[in-house]
This record gives sequence, structure tokens and C-alpha cells, in this order.
Amino acid sequence: MKCQQCAKTSTMQITEIHGDNDFEEFHLCDDCAQKYLYAVAPKKKKIPEIVDPLTEKHCDQCGTKFIDFRNSGRLGCPHDYDVFLTELIPLLENIHGGLRHTGKTPRSRPTQKLRQQEMARLREDLQTAIHAEAYEDAARLRDRLRELEGD
Repeated sequence: MKCQQCAKTSTMQITEIHGDNDFEEFHLCDDCAQKYLYAVAPKKKKIPEIVDPLTEKHCDQCGTKFIDFRNSGRLGCPHDYDVFLTELIPLLENIHGGLRHTGKTPRSRPTQKLRQQEMARLREDLQTAIHAEAYEDAARLRDRLRELEGD
């Protein structure tokens, strides 16, 4: 699409809203858009600045503001986790997929991790079998546990 002021390609669309169903659209190139915005700017009313409560929230011990954390990715002290708890929970869940750190399995020992997981599952199944008085199943699970513990 061409700029409405010159022959260059338009890179910006500006929509001026005058009322409920009264608006104008302008397709302008960068140069014409700058001229238009600077020409229109003095006519516009000043928009009141909105104060975000997160920019004001800070730690009493180290003085770190939440906005500082958002910009740097670093908290100032351990107390910040308590101060910014409600803001950090959604971030941690989004980034890590949960709030509990489970760590990683070392590449050199993936079979050991799998064996530990299987043993934990067998212990749970053993307790369930004992409570259900399924003693044959419990004996089979006990024998498998001893086999894994012996390896």
C-alpha cells in the first residue's frame, strides 16, 4: 500500500478515533508518520500517567523493586521471595512448569534413576496390596523389591 502523503510504501497505519463510530485511518510511510505525529501531538490532551503498583512495591531489606527484578531477572535478597510471592508464582509456573524443583538426571546414570523410580512405585503398590490384604501380590512385589535392592 502506498503512503497517502507521498509515493513511498506505507509502513504505518494510524487510526484517529473522534467518537463512537467516527474515526479516520491514515496509511503513511515512516517520514510522513513522524511529521504527522509531531504536527498532531501539541493538539492532543495530556494523558494522565497511570501508576502501576508493581513499580512501587519494594523489599524493605534490600530496596529492590519488582520492576527492577523484571528488568534484570535478579532478586536482591532471599527476603524478596516473600515480598514478591504473589507475582513470582505465576512466573515460576510459566517458566518451569511447576513450583517444585525436581532437578535433572545425570547423563551417566539414567538407569539408576529409573530403578529408583520403579522401587518407589513398587513400595507404594506393596503398601496398597497389604492394606487390601492381597498377600500373594504383596509377596510378588516384595520379591521384586529385594531383587532391585540387591543389584
